[in-house]
Amino acid sequence: MSSEILTPVLPESVADATVVTWSKKVGDSVKQDEVLVEIETDKVVLEVPAPADGVLTEIVQQAGATVISSQLLGRMTVGAVAAAPKAEAAPVVSAPAASTEPQTAPAARKLMAENNLSAADVEGSGKQGRILKEDVQAAVAAKPAAAPAPVAAPAPVAAAPAPTVAVTASGARMEQRVPMTRLRARIAERLMYAKQSTAMLTTFNEIDMKPLMDLRNEYKDAFEKKHKAKLGFMSLFVKAAAVALQRFPEINASIDGNDVVYHGFCDIGIAVSSDRGLVVPILRNTENMGLADIESGIAGYAAKAREGKLDMNDLSGGTFTITNGGVFGSLLSTPILNPPQSAILGMHSIQKRPVVVNDQIVIRPMMYVALSYDHRIVDGQGAVTFLKTIKELVENPVRLVLDV
Repeated sequence: MSSEILTPVLPESVADATVVTWSKKVGDSVKQDEVLVEIETDKVVLEVPAPADGVLTEIVQQAGATVISSQLLGRMTVGAVAAAPKAEAAPVVSAPAASTEPQTAPAARKLMAENNLSAADVEGSGKQGRILKEDVQAAVAAKPAAAPAPVAAPAPVAAAPAPTVAVTASGARMEQRVPMTRLRARIAERLMYAKQSTAMLTTFNEIDMKPLMDLRNEYKDAFEKKHKAKLGFMSLFVKAAAVALQRFPEINASIDGNDVVYHGFCDIGIAVSSDRGLVVPILRNTENMGLADIESGIAGYAAKAREGKLDMNDLSGGTFTITNGGVFGSLLSTPILNPPQSAILGMHSIQKRPVVVNDQIVIRPMMYVALSYDHRIVDGQGAVTFLKTIKELVENPVRLVLDV
């Protein structure tokens, strides 16, 4: 019995998607729920599993094709068994794939296939040797100098609308032309939209992190033992933001046409770095969450981002965003709004600096924080006071517990 393989139903906000790579070839045996093809949207990579055991009989949409919801991707015969020649060849192909596939990012697999590279040809720079897109690009760039003859291999790609990677060399000088991924193009589009369509302004402050660090050092072991989650700084900032958002509803609002929508809940997005770029999964109803729930939620999203398992529901919505450039060493920056949200909080590196406390110069671990806001609905006084409230809550974390 023939069965159709269809594009998953995409949310209304996602018009189309791109076929990244097929995990199987025509004639290969497949098992139920085994990943057949990966589809990349503006936000996430979706895995399309096999609906049943059988054999893949047709690939309708090749890698690089643009598809919409429920579009036919391919066909398979349910219950069929692959022909003997295919079965004999399977161990040669599938054995390396089983060991290398989990260590290769989807975008990297696509580039490797289009440039006739195997995992052995690319040195991974990610965690545990994971091969990233940048690693493949570096291998492609080095390929002409090391072996000029195989350059003819990309010829079939020339028939496609546009090559994925173009490499030119002149002596020791070399450059690459690489199309943006869908996620990078979407990020660029959103950032330009935010700059052009909002009246964005940023206010800054600094926080003495010593009280929070002392609290964390005293209770982190007991916290982890009881809640099975590590106690970090982000959960305390999320909790402080949730408290402050309830006191300043305009910071938790958004513009819809000529209306201002005030949200009675605090769905806070946490910017997370992944192999594909920056993603912002949403912690929902943070006003009702404890620190352990927040820490578990953040850790879960971080793991899903590394594994490419975030889905559309994880990234949809949000009334406020927190981004922490400090983990990469940023001392001070101006975060850009995530429309239609009216504000975003930026955290930065903790540095020991001389400060005045009770008329004495002391050394304290200090962090600069920044709040970018949409001046169309948030006045300067509200933005400054909101950021000052977060400063006061973090510098006196007992207030978070007592809600004062």
